Amino acid sequence: MEEFDISNRLISRVEERELIMERIFEAPRELVFRAFSEPKHLVSWWGPRGWETTNYTFGFKPDGVWHYCMQCTDKNQGEFYGQKLWGKSIYHEIDVPEKIVYTDIFSDEKGNISDNMPGNLVTLTFLEYKRKTKFVMRYQLGSSQSPEEIRDSGFVHGLDSSFNRLDEFLNKENM
Repeated sequence: MEEFDISNRLISRVEERELIMERIFEAPRELVFRAFSEPKHLVSWWGPRGWETTNYTFGFKPDGVWHYCMQCTDKNQGEFYGQKLWGKSIYHEIDVPEKIVYTDIFSDEKGNISDNMPGNLVTLTFLEYKRKTKFVMRYQLGSSQSPEEIRDSGFVHGLDSSFNRLDEFLNKENM
């Protein structure tokens, strides 16, 4: 079996048009997978610290849609306080508990997608390792932005914050 870096920090790298992020979660992959595939779990951790997520639609199946809103509820985040970010994921492939493939798109509150913001293809892989999970997120860009621009825009920092919340959720929850 391949040896993994077993730190709990988010590691990111760029390969051609993909931003790849990896992290170890100290939980079995079935639990980590459930945290991504059940709406009641997603709202507990999705989004950076200080943001709350509300699900509007959740169809976890091929061609299913997850439509959600993240809102900043932390007054200490200054200009971000009160801001709402609407997102939509369209699922393409689900292989329980190993892989989820979806298109990640910004939307409005009605789920309408902007023609100016193309979607990004996301592949999540959950690998079992000594009762832990190596999580790999491949973010294939559909826009003209480079993976480096996305990485440096704060995207990776926001994901790291979300994954820290997920780690806390997995450690306290008996899912």
